[in-house]
Amino acid sequence: MPNTPTALDIAQALIRCPSVTPHDAGALGLIEGWLKEAGFTTQKIVFSAPNTPDIPNLYARIGTDAPYLVFAGHTDVVPAGDVGAWRADPFSGDVSDGQLWGRGAVDMKGGLAASIAAVLAFVKSASFKGSIGFLITGDEEGPAINGTIKLLEWAKARGEIFDHCILGEPTNVERIGDMMKIGRRGSLTGRLVVHGKQGHVGYPHLADNPVHHIVRLCAALLASPLDDGTQHFDPSSLAITTLDVGNPATNVIPAQAQATFNIRFNDVWTPDTLRQEIETRLARAAGSARYSLTFDPTNAVSFLTQPGAFVDLMAGAIEAETGQRPTLSTTGGTSDARFIQAFCPVVEFGLVGKTMHAVDECTPVDDLAKLTAIYARVLGAYF
Repeated sequence: MPNTPTALDIAQALIRCPSVTPHDAGALGLIEGWLKEAGFTTQKIVFSAPNTPDIPNLYARIGTDAPYLVFAGHTDVVPAGDVGAWRADPFSGDVSDGQLWGRGAVDMKGGLAASIAAVLAFVKSASFKGSIGFLITGDEEGPAINGTIKLLEWAKARGEIFDHCILGEPTNVERIGDMMKIGRRGSLTGRLVVHGKQGHVGYPHLADNPVHHIVRLCAALLASPLDDGTQHFDPSSLAITTLDVGNPATNVIPAQAQATFNIRFNDVWTPDTLRQEIETRLARAAGSARYSLTFDPTNAVSFLTQPGAFVDLMAGAIEAETGQRPTLSTTGGTSDARFIQAFCPVVEFGLVGKTMHAVDECTPVDDLAKLTAIYARVLGAYF
């Protein structure tokens, strides 16, 4: 390639594609062009499912031998919200005050740009034995049905075997180098409905108040910790996120009350064992309450990439470029790493996440260069 683009060049171009899920807006085409020019074999694949939008995905590979290191990421972004509240057009890719501004600057077009820039420079300047690939989706911020999970299954069916993966989601808290993710908690949502009997508040003996029951049942869910945490995970947490009655009258006992809760769980639990624990807690506290309990389907289970040679290689590269050994963390929400971990060991390391999904999302231009240098050092050590 005569002129290898920098991470800033790539990030600006990607931000200028308003790729709010499920729209691609040309982002994957730009990446495919850069990678093809560098010698990658690329394929764009559209996946579909009932009642979900069609999603384009990009797979790219250079080399045929092992080891095979793959970078993963997404080009889709969340909506900009109130555009008038931004200091500049959220899809302008404006650079000012040393910052790159725009939706996706942090989550995660900036991180994706750094990995692409590092790989383009590496394949141009170095001969290596092995393979480098990209798994890029447009469905991470959306339902996550027609994205990475299907792209992984598609690649496996073609005989592709990945040795390790780096996902460039924003992981750092205060500055580049302070945190790397080696796992994630799982997520399980439950919905509790208590069925009562409507009546006049002046005659409570003729009614069955579901509000009183649901307060008691929710208290039972929160009465004791789910666990004490493990070596690499904080204790699992249960949060009641809604408590709904929908009763506008002050003199009527309602017929029904509902609560929704979400559990972020560590490697003590599976979704099945967690469901059993919740059912047990409710049964013990139910008394005369009549209730129903359902759980939303989940594809977010806890996982851990065990510390070892690959984690050490990543941490060493980060420390060499920043002077700081990153904390190995499993905190935060979910990411596409939950799918990747079933196919190969995966770690997450990207930009500082303070402004992700916010108005005036931005990242320091210097951080893009630092992240590119870290990825470049990883490539050199890995191969």
